[in-house]
Amino acid sequence: MKKIAIILSVAAFSMISNSCSDKFDEIDINPNSTDKPLTYGIFNSANKELMDNTRDEWQSGRIVLPWVQYSAQTGYTEEDRYQYRLSTGVSLWSFSYRVAQDYKQVIDLNTDPATKVQMANYGPNENQIAASRIMLSYVFLTLADSFGDIPYYSFGNQDADFQALNIDATLQPKFASQQKVYTDILKELKEASEMIDTNEVVFTQGDALFGSGEKLKKFANSLRLRVATRVKGVIPSAQTHINEAIASGVMTSNADNVGLTYENNLVNPSPLFNDFRERSDFAISKTFVNLLKGTTGSFGLDKRLFKYASPVGATQTMILNNAVTESTNPADYNGMPYGIPSSLTASQTASSNFFSTNILKPGYTEILMEYSEVQFLLAEANGWSQANYTNGVRASMERWGVPAADITTYINNLPPASQQNVLTQKYIALFMQPYEAWAEYRRTGYPNTLLLPGQTANLNVATTGGQTTYTFTSLIAGLTDLPTRLFYPTSVQTLNTANYQAAASAIGGDKMDTKLIWDTN
Repeated sequence: MKKIAIILSVAAFSMISNSCSDKFDEIDINPNSTDKPLTYGIFNSANKELMDNTRDEWQSGRIVLPWVQYSAQTGYTEEDRYQYRLSTGVSLWSFSYRVAQDYKQVIDLNTDPATKVQMANYGPNENQIAASRIMLSYVFLTLADSFGDIPYYSFGNQDADFQALNIDATLQPKFASQQKVYTDILKELKEASEMIDTNEVVFTQGDALFGSGEKLKKFANSLRLRVATRVKGVIPSAQTHINEAIASGVMTSNADNVGLTYENNLVNPSPLFNDFRERSDFAISKTFVNLLKGTTGSFGLDKRLFKYASPVGATQTMILNNAVTESTNPADYNGMPYGIPSSLTASQTASSNFFSTNILKPGYTEILMEYSEVQFLLAEANGWSQANYTNGVRASMERWGVPAADITTYINNLPPASQQNVLTQKYIALFMQPYEAWAEYRRTGYPNTLLLPGQTANLNVATTGGQTTYTFTSLIAGLTDLPTRLFYPTSVQTLNTANYQAAASAIGGDKMDTKLIWDTN
């Protein structure tokens, strides 16, 4: 009987298995997936993930935002002193490649003959491809600027060293050299700009960044100007790209600014505001406040201070409830001393300042690139032009809502255009765009008002023991200036060891003081 039971059980299982096999194709379908994806949905999701991660409390707030001394932490000051959490670098790397894969998917859907006709319902194929190529350039620029040699993908260049985003071919891609990456980014931006139909939209609906092909083209050319300025002198074609980008048409007003505006709610709020709801670790730095107050530098009082920071006494609750009254008294702004030992933080927080409610609000716009930066780039291209310099300052102050009379007074009293003055004003205007500010400092050495390792600075008030000053001490041996790059992620070291070792050797060592090819100041 037992033998018969076993036979019947096997037979029943066989019948069930055959029945399931007959319907396998029907069963093996994810009801939440679609064979008709919305390209603008993929594009917007990628844009949001990009800004969520590069402007949040981790990749921004605990690495580059304090390093360029826009901010200073009220705790965990080890990170301000360069001892960042390696897991944060892993996250920057991994989400960047996820986002890049999304942009590539938009390109694939618009080039595949089986899908491109359907995708044209969501916008002209060429404009969708161009927008994705441009955003891929933006992502790979941040990666190259942060790490050096990287795995790289190009739409228009089949170089054997460009092996990223092709997991069917390789799970262990080579690292392309910085020389090749920057050269190809410039080529991609040029070709993308040239393929845009400026008389058409980018997407027929759901376009949260551009709205028109004309604005997309200005962004492509402006980004090309940024990259070419970064690598002039080390990439032979850079000056040609500068000239061509300007001639093709860059941003001409604040209306051309490209940024992602978050929803004015608690469902999809801006990343730093969302983090601030739970943690109040980040204050505006004393170094930056001193520059805006005119205590350091040569510009006098800059009333962007009142737009960038909340006055002393503005609490976390007040900011979250948008219940802060703006003060125009410079005495209400001290900033948080940058890079202090953790033992001193408790004595400093009550007299420091959080960011303003212009920034810490759910509907904040995270800027990818703006007109004021373009004017400063043009000032440099035109031999430190006075006109472009003042245009850049005016554009920044207008964007932040400084009263017109105050703008006029400030500009009338600006010191003349020079490399130092233009680049310091560029740094002020790049506030809350820390990756670009970090790259510019490494390229130029400006602003020269930052607190560097080994230097002494003032505390806000005397501590219990009567201490009034402290010395900024790097926690990374050998770093006597800002870090010049991030460590390659530990996951890459483990999973792509041979290519990691080759890349580390090629750049001169996987260290935080290894200079990138354009860091020649």
